[in-house]
Amino acid sequence: MIQQQIASTKELIEFIGAAPTAFHAVQGIAARLQNAGFIALSEAQRPELVPGGSYYLTRNGSSVIAFRLPETAPRGLLIAASHSDSPTFKLKYNAEVVGAGGTLKLNTERYGGTILSSWLDRPLSIAGRAVVRTWNGITAKTVTLDRDLAIIPNVAIHQNRAINDGFKYNPACDIFPLIGEAESSGKLNELIAAEAGCEVKDLLGSDLYLYNRTPGTLFGLNDEFFASPRIDNLQCAFASLQAFLAVKPTEHIQMLAVFDNEETGSTSRQGAASTFLTDTVDMIGEALGMNAAAIHRWLPSSMMVSADNGHAVHPCHPELSDPQNAPRMNRGVVIKYNANQKYTTDALSAAMFRQICDSAGVPTQVFANRSDMMGGSTLGNISNTKLALNTVDIGLAQLAMHSCYETGGTSDTLYMIRALEAFYSISIEALSDGSYKIS
Repeated sequence: MIQQQIASTKELIEFIGAAPTAFHAVQGIAARLQNAGFIALSEAQRPELVPGGSYYLTRNGSSVIAFRLPETAPRGLLIAASHSDSPTFKLKYNAEVVGAGGTLKLNTERYGGTILSSWLDRPLSIAGRAVVRTWNGITAKTVTLDRDLAIIPNVAIHQNRAINDGFKYNPACDIFPLIGEAESSGKLNELIAAEAGCEVKDLLGSDLYLYNRTPGTLFGLNDEFFASPRIDNLQCAFASLQAFLAVKPTEHIQMLAVFDNEETGSTSRQGAASTFLTDTVDMIGEALGMNAAAIHRWLPSSMMVSADNGHAVHPCHPELSDPQNAPRMNRGVVIKYNANQKYTTDALSAAMFRQICDSAGVPTQVFANRSDMMGGSTLGNISNTKLALNTVDIGLAQLAMHSCYETGGTSDTLYMIRALEAFYSISIEALSDGSYKIS
């Protein structure tokens, strides 16, 4: 078991290393789906779906939904949802800035709620997508400048004696990566164009982000922990994908949804607040010859798990956690609660999910914020406003969430995979409102 847990985490680290941005994460997921025989669909075309078929489609190149149809008439939906984006910094349109001392800096804008100080004094690079001119229009290409390219330098303690006294970093002046000398102005566009396989004159636009170059690693006396960029939320995206590919078809439509822009509120055409999920469900129903009313009758016998990591009790600051609801790393899947619906878990959905985990021998634990502290939110409650079905918010316990380099438990990736394999394998029958048969 321990060797399996370590192997799963090493594979996760490899997955994260190949996914510096949401575009890369979705590209990697799509490649794995294709290798497993899933057929790519286009939202612009009417699909030809067959019973037992496996399909996927992407939106914006940064969100993906995959689904597997049953051989018989569907009884409902089983959806595992996660997100592809992580807090970082996006390059502004005119990014190059000539700085003091003949240096060349990059003008960046904060994306999501990242911990600013964690990005300083470490090797960084740039990745994202470039939009290029083609002979018949434009196309987007994923780009990665796979080299140590930039560093955001701290001010020396001799010049800022308050650096260890709660110094507040300002993104408008302190988070400008050093990328070269002033004479290199214009070189960045040349590198992006070369990576995209076009001339600079054909580079029409880009969505480029900083990413941490430090690779993930196992650590601890017995390799109990691992550290990596973008654990939140690529750990859940990876585990969901692994489980989705491992299971066999059932009487339900099994769906994998990985949305972009969760870190900024999900309000984009590819986020959980968009129509992407409902459009896909409607498309499936239409292809199967079903009207909207028939599709909606699926929902009472359906379930969604919203998988996004939660906070482990901090070894130095246990007082920041709720004492009765403070999960630990390496102790299994976390069920997340919030009275104000920042998490969509309720007693019913939690009971259903616990029963699933119990059947798989996967331990569960509970997270709730300390009552006087505001926590984060995730995509479960947002998706629920678009597609109304029983939903539980889950995750894995980690430290330093939204840091440039985060920490998790080596055992937990496999726990999540096993839990979601069991989830995708269940059958749900709604007997009445609030009463369900799960087998």
